[in-house]
Amino acid sequence: MALNHEPNVVNQDAFYAELIRGQQDLSDEQADMMLAKFALTIANHIGAHTVLSEASDLARPTTQVAAK
Repeated sequence: MALNHEPNVVNQDAFYAELIRGQQDLSDEQADMMLAKFALTIANHIGAHTVLSEASDLARPTTQVAAK
């Protein structure tokens, strides 16, 4: 299995809104924990270590740039 780099989420705006709603009324620490749990749940569903490693390698540099 290869990492899909193309948009693949049906109704992306609705999903994003659900993700944001899930963090409402949470502290920053709780929101971070919720996102970590979400990531681990998705990772478990994907299962393929090579795909997960590629996704992690892709996400980190773009996160570092966005945080500056």
